[in-house]
Amino acid sequence: MVAEGHKPFIRIEAVSKHFGGFTAVDGVSLDIMKGEMFALLGGSGCGKTTLLRMLAGFEDPSAGRIFIDGQDMAAIPPYERPVNMMFQSYALFPHMTVEANVGYGLKYESMSKPERMRLVREMLELVQLQDFGARKPHQLSGGQRQRVALARALARQPKLLLLDEPLAALDKKLREHTQFEIMNIQQRTGITFVVVTHDQEEAMTLADRIAVMDKGVIRQVGPPGDIYERPNSRFVAGFIGSINMFDADAVKDGQGVALSVPALGCVIRAADIAASAGDRLSLAVRPEKITISRERPANAVNCVSGAVKDMAYFGKDSLFRVELPSGALVSVSSVNHARGHGTQMPDWGERVWLSFEPSTAIVLKV
Repeated sequence: MVAEGHKPFIRIEAVSKHFGGFTAVDGVSLDIMKGEMFALLGGSGCGKTTLLRMLAGFEDPSAGRIFIDGQDMAAIPPYERPVNMMFQSYALFPHMTVEANVGYGLKYESMSKPERMRLVREMLELVQLQDFGARKPHQLSGGQRQRVALARALARQPKLLLLDEPLAALDKKLREHTQFEIMNIQQRTGITFVVVTHDQEEAMTLADRIAVMDKGVIRQVGPPGDIYERPNSRFVAGFIGSINMFDADAVKDGQGVALSVPALGCVIRAADIAASAGDRLSLAVRPEKITISRERPANAVNCVSGAVKDMAYFGKDSLFRVELPSGALVSVSSVNHARGHGTQMPDWGERVWLSFEPSTAIVLKV
C-alpha cells in the first residue's frame, strides 16, 4: 500500500558507512514512500543491514544524510526517532508473558495502565494472538513468537518499522504463510515497512519495491516484476531467480539487429536490442520461458536442439538440463499440468527441441 503523489517519506542522500578501511555502504541514495512495503535485498555482506541500522540510529553515516518524514536524523538518537525495529532473533523476554512482552515498550509512554492494556490487546488481536496473552515465549511456536515480536514492534505505533530478516528462523511452509500475514498487517496499519532479506522469493512476495544491493551499492530499484523481467545487469539477472546466460554479439541481418550466440549455435532474435552491430552483449532467458518438446515446434523463431542430461521432479513442475552440441547446458522449467493426462515427459538422454519467444529474451550489456 503506497500513498501516491507525496514526497518521499524516507530520503537517503549519498550515504556511506566505513568501518576502518572497509566500506560497508558506498554512496547510497534512495527514496521510500509513505505506506510502502520496501525490501533491501542482497547477499551476506552487501550492506543492507548496515543501511537498516543507520535508519534506526544504531550506526551513524560516515557521509551523507538520512531524512525521515522530512526531518534530518543526524542529531536524533534512536529512542527519539519515529522508528521501531524487529530483530531477526525476535529478542523476546523469556520470563515475561506475551502481554508483558508486547507492552514492554509502552511503559515509558505517557499513557495510563488501562490505555496501555487496551493497546496491547489491540496489537494481539492484530496478529491473531488474543488468546495467548498469558503464555510465555517458550510455550509458543516459532511463527507465534515471530508475531509477538511484530506486535511489540507495532505497539508504539511507529511511523516506520524496520524488519531484519524477519522470517529467517521459520520453516518454508510457515514462512510462506507468515509472509501474507505481514502483508495484511502492513496494509491494515498503513505503516511504512522496510524489510532486509537475502531471500529473493521473500522480497518478491512481500515488497511493493525492491532495492538489490551488492558490495555496498544499489544495483537496481523497482517493483518485483520489473526486477525479475527487466534486470539492468548480469548481476541482478543472476541474483534474482534462476536464469540461463550466454555471451552474445550484436549482428546485422535483414530484419535489423539480432544476437549471434556461439553457445546456442545460432542467431537469436529479441524484442528490443539497444545495441549496434559488433557490440558485446549477454543473452539471458528464464527457465520457465523456454518450451521443451520432442518435435521441432512449427514457426518457432528461436529454436535449438539438444539432449536431456539431467532432470528433477518437484511435484508442480520439473526441471530439465539440456546439453547442446556446443556443450552448453540450458535449464528448462516445465509445469506438470500434462502429467496424468496421457502426455509423457522427455526422459534422460532423449533428443529434444527448446524454443522461446523474442519477447522473453533479456539482452544485457557486458
